[in-house]
This record gives sequence, C-alpha cells and structure tokens, in this order.
Amino acid sequence: MKATRLVLAALLCTAPLLASAQWIWLDKDGRKVFSDQAPPPEIAPNRILKQAGQRAPAADAAPVAAATAATPTGKDKDLEAKKKEGDAAAAAKKKGDEEKVAQAKSDNCARAKSGKATYESGTRVVRTNDKGEREYLNDEERAREMKRLDGIIATDCH
Repeated sequence: MKATRLVLAALLCTAPLLASAQWIWLDKDGRKVFSDQAPPPEIAPNRILKQAGQRAPAADAAPVAAATAATPTGKDKDLEAKKKEGDAAAAAKKKGDEEKVAQAKSDNCARAKSGKATYESGTRVVRTNDKGEREYLNDEERAREMKRLDGIIATDCH
C-alpha cells in the first residue's frame, strides 16, 4: 500500500515536467501544432511559439503570434487568402454547372415543343420497334407521348 502511494506521488511530481516538454509552432497554413517533439526543419524559427522546457513563448515568435492574434479568426493572412481563392473557384464552378443545366433545360424545352407540335399536327408518327420494323403510333400512344412532352415543357420551359 505504501509502495503504491509512493509511486503515485512520484508520478504526480513528474507530471509538471512532462507537461512542460511541449513544442508549439505554426504550420504552413497558420494552424497551431502541439507536439512533444521538435518541429520539422522546414518550420522557420520565428514560427515556433514554445519550445520544450520553456514556460513563456519563444522570443522570436512574438511577431508571428501577434500577427496571428490580430486576425479575427486566429489564422494567418495567407490561409485566409487561399480560402477566398478556393471559395471563388467553387463559386465559378457552381455558376458554370448552373449554366450547363440551364442550357440543357433550354434544349429539352425546344425539343419537347417541336415534338408536341408534330403530334398536334395530326400527321402519322412512325417509330421503329425492337425488331427494326416500322410501326405507327395509335391514338392512345400519341396521347401518352403528348402528356410526357407536356411534363417536360412544364419543368424545362420558363
């Protein structure tokens, strides 16, 4: 029982030492990284906010920390610029997709109106069946096709 208390007390005494062995730095995107290991060599010394064994932030990191804190989101300006560029690209892609959909609807509308005019004209309509034979549409099939074309006109024509 005494031995476990002694081990527990020793662990509690070393906990602050373990907590102080932390590194904090800003990565290339401006996000804070917490680690028990030193940052990779490509991280500039002025981006290291805290080194292992130090209680206060690294002296070189004060300008970086101040610049980061100055932005309302806590991110650096490069990251925000990249986000804006990404948002603009996404908006442009969405606009292009909407234009394609609008063009397809316009084409469908024109085809449906042309087809309906053909059915309303009263001329006999011929289609080819699975066997490659020509067959004429009867009145029921004409009515069904006109109803389908009316549905397309209702959804695709403004």
